[in-house]
Amino acid sequence: MKPHEEHRSKGKKDISISIITVSTSRYEKMKKNLPFKDETADTAAKIIEETGYTIKSRKVVDDHKGLIRLEMLKSIYEDGSDVVILTGGTGLSSRDVTVEAIKPLLDKELEGFAEIFRSESFKEVGSAAYLSRALAGSVDGRLVFCLPGSPEAVKLGLKLILPELPHALYIVGT
Repeated sequence: MKPHEEHRSKGKKDISISIITVSTSRYEKMKKNLPFKDETADTAAKIIEETGYTIKSRKVVDDHKGLIRLEMLKSIYEDGSDVVILTGGTGLSSRDVTVEAIKPLLDKELEGFAEIFRSESFKEVGSAAYLSRALAGSVDGRLVFCLPGSPEAVKLGLKLILPELPHALYIVGT
């Protein structure tokens, strides 16, 4: 058996995942108790649950570094999530600060994730793929992923993320 296959087989099977939507417009609607649709988080939750993993929490947060960090850390330390997936806030506008919020908190960055994400995205959207600032890494034995806020980007990201979670969690926990 190859090492990655062995790690995958020894890895955790009952994986819990938190989904955090980073969006000022959705956050404002939520704060005012107005209805809003979160197609990206709905898509992520459906795919994650179909894989057999547990959704530990779903949150919506404003595009603010401190709030993004707080909700990510709460997902790990209060909710006890093994994995945190943040969607949105990874673009180039001045309000897109998810990467800046999360990157300094990472114990280790998984540069390969962003490289493969952009490579696969290029096949779907062409040169616009290089505008993606996807990010992945570990925080205190947990995994954190920052994905663009579109349903298609989340589908692609989860296609890369979900099969390797037992393997990656096994390694990050050793």
